[in-house]
Amino acid sequence: MDERRRFERRPTSIRVELTHPTFGTMVGYAKDISDGGASVMLDVDVKPPVGTEVSVVFRKVSGVVNDNPVKMKVMHQQRNIVGLMFTGSLDTQIF
Repeated sequence: MDERRRFERRPTSIRVELTHPTFGTMVGYAKDISDGGASVMLDVDVKPPVGTEVSVVFRKVSGVVNDNPVKMKVMHQQRNIVGLMFTGSLDTQIF
């Protein structure tokens, strides 16, 4: 199968907080991350629908990675994993 990703993915285990006015805040962990987005394993059964735009904060054990939430869009779901894509300009993102 051909790899269609534009950005190299890096494995990680960063805590992720997804927030949306409809469902509040969901907590999970990024399995991998790239300049284009992240694969996030959620700790809940109900996931935001594909196409939903969420505000995301990445946290490390020692504190926050990004002070201001970044906008991301849910691109796909599979079981308890969601694929998120950064929706802002890459030069303003945190990674």
